[in-house]
Amino acid sequence: MRDSYREQIDDILADLVHMSQVVSSAVRSSTTALLEADIHLAEQVITDDEKLDAKQSEVEARAFSLLARQSPVAGELRTLVATLRMVTELERMGDLAAHVAKIARLRYPEIAVPPELRANFVRMGDVAEKMVVTAGQTLNDRNIQNAQELRARDEEMDELRRTQFRLLLSEDWSSGVEAAVDVALLGRYYERIADHAASMARRIIYVVTGEFPEDAYWPQP
Repeated sequence: MRDSYREQIDDILADLVHMSQVVSSAVRSSTTALLEADIHLAEQVITDDEKLDAKQSEVEARAFSLLARQSPVAGELRTLVATLRMVTELERMGDLAAHVAKIARLRYPEIAVPPELRANFVRMGDVAEKMVVTAGQTLNDRNIQNAQELRARDEEMDELRRTQFRLLLSEDWSSGVEAAVDVALLGRYYERIADHAASMARRIIYVVTGEFPEDAYWPQP
């Protein structure tokens, strides 16, 4: 019976790893839709987000069922509690990728990102995607060193966001108010994807070590 219980936990964790792969693909696709004004890809990201929402509900139900029926303790309890938070992080990252796709759809056939910020958003999309991939790999491998490395990427994302604001507030900005609003929203979406990935990594450290990182930099649970 206990072996079956452990297998059910492992199955839930495997589903989280798969969800991270789905989310990283959504981030990549939404960025492409945004920068290329690809309406079909944008629609696909938006549609697929509903499947991710359904998967979150399924994983949560299974985790709550194990909590109710098995009375887990120690490491198993840590894992299930962290799972309930991580599945929410993943679902939210999927939502944010869909928000990016919705702006791409809203501005179609135009490209929502002004030319002067294209390189900035290319890098934002790349950093966000890699952070989600790393979070999933860290969960799969239980390698907390990888989780620690996410902090550097999150700091890069914050700097990319600051660069956007410097341009938006400069006298050289010539793309108008509508584009400025789009850029402000899009930058926030990518920044929050990074924050959720970093928070997920923090919870993985908790699962592996039994302690949350004390570094004040890490997003709080």
